[in-house]
Amino acid sequence: MSPITIGVIGIGVVLLLMACGLPIGFAMVLVGFVGFAYMVNVTAALHIVGTVPYAIITNYDWLVLPLFFFLASILFFGGLGGSMFKVAYNYLGRLPGGLAMATIGAISIFSAISGSSIAAAITIGTIALPEMKKYKYDDSLATACVAAGGTLDILIPPSSIFIIYGILTETSIVKLFIAGIIPGVILSLLFMAMIYIRARLNPTIAPPGLGTSMREKLVATAECVDVVVLIGLVLGGLIIGWFTPTEAAAIGAFGSIVASLIRRRLSWHGFKNAIRDTVQNTGMVFMVLMGALITNAFLAVSRIPMELASLVGGFGFPPTIVMGLIIVVYLILGCFIDTMSMVLLTIPIFFPLVKGLGYDPIWFGVIVVLVVEMAMVTPPVGMNVWVVSGIAKDVPMEYIFKGIVPFVVVEIVFVILLIAFPEIVLFLPRIMK
Repeated sequence: MSPITIGVIGIGVVLLLMACGLPIGFAMVLVGFVGFAYMVNVTAALHIVGTVPYAIITNYDWLVLPLFFFLASILFFGGLGGSMFKVAYNYLGRLPGGLAMATIGAISIFSAISGSSIAAAITIGTIALPEMKKYKYDDSLATACVAAGGTLDILIPPSSIFIIYGILTETSIVKLFIAGIIPGVILSLLFMAMIYIRARLNPTIAPPGLGTSMREKLVATAECVDVVVLIGLVLGGLIIGWFTPTEAAAIGAFGSIVASLIRRRLSWHGFKNAIRDTVQNTGMVFMVLMGALITNAFLAVSRIPMELASLVGGFGFPPTIVMGLIIVVYLILGCFIDTMSMVLLTIPIFFPLVKGLGYDPIWFGVIVVLVVEMAMVTPPVGMNVWVVSGIAKDVPMEYIFKGIVPFVVVEIVFVILLIAFPEIVLFLPRIMK
């Protein structure tokens, strides 16, 4: 068989093993090792399996992931999400759909200091869903805005997907973070606008909440000052150049611990749970990383990325059509495999092709994150939908997926907008020193 045929079979076997329930990391290690041993030799394959885990664990760059996981866990167990929802509710709650809009706003604030979409959905969802239920919000809209809003966490920096994409493609993580700011803010506003329009057209699905006085608004804002300072320190330090991403994550984690202790919201039990969750998430992600890098070595010798680039170039398709096809592939894959695995499996294949078409790597990173966002809320995997379903146990899963549809439509329109106007993504990175 030709190397390309072997590579295609290998990808198919990985997907088959995942469908059979084998964890993605182990599936990729197995296929990568066997495929590399078959195409090169067993000694070389054993060398890959022996050196890749050591290279990941000892690489300083990868330390940024567990630190941001720890930061998100401290925010969650320290209960800092409540102040974010409170301040958003005080300013938006009286509007039609105000509680749902406040949920999006609170998640956006949380996202600017956390790198975990699931943590964002759980932290804000546990506070926002009971409030929306009290005001008789439509269950479909209420749960969907938490699930879809949670995906903003991987677009608004800091983002774990940006970190992984940056390391895999040797793209500046800081510039990727900066590139996500404007799209993250715009998408948050588009979500709010869609909720507001739907609530005006049909007030019964999202009635307005009670208005608040200026004094209540100021008190709520004051309660959120520590989080705002932390966001300014982490993102401002990255933009100005005071910190590397790893240093920013460490400072953010330390600052979140201090803020939680000052507010007396972080117990010893919560601190231990934060460490446990961080270790579990880090172990899971690092196992997937090891599998992906071993599989990538196999794909490299199979020459799939290079041959795919040559094939597409030979067809003479316009770059926009090729990008559209890549996005469709991501949307299809997102229905079957989790987001982290999807990124690790596809970036080595698609990145050389996209770069050959002349697209900016930073712009493509933002596009990847956006389509990954959609994968987090589309059936049957839809990780954020499963998380929200665990919070709102009385709401059937199909209700949540039904409510997700308008949010996905907004995201698709936004992706098209970014393809037509890439400067939305590239403006900030280009003016950054």
